[in-house]
Amino acid sequence: MEMEDGQFLDFAIGELKKIGLIERKDVIDGTLVRVPSAYPAYFGTYSQFGALRNFLDGFSNLYPIGRNGMHRYNNQDHSMLAANAAVDLITRQAPKQNIWTINTEESYHEEIFSADEVRLVSARS
Repeated sequence: MEMEDGQFLDFAIGELKKIGLIERKDVIDGTLVRVPSAYPAYFGTYSQFGALRNFLDGFSNLYPIGRNGMHRYNNQDHSMLAANAAVDLITRQAPKQNIWTINTEESYHEEIFSADEVRLVSARS
């Protein structure tokens, strides 16, 4: 059974209410955006991440979260931590730079084998 677009909002609200993040009465609206092939792909440009972050930080009301927003490999836990941190920073009117401290531990990042090398290299290289 496939959900209709309107059902996704009710489902999302129910899930967030179930884990104690929101009350149904506080939800004003919601939006579903379908993005095909939305997994971030870097194609050798990850070394320019600083320029991307500086650009994104230039928008005072933009809080990038998740794999696509933060342009890094995040699991669901990291994505939810970033979302919670964004809400906390917004409500406290705190500097949004703190959002970038989530998922910075090297132990959480994928490791890949290079075909030309025997050593392990970080996926962030």
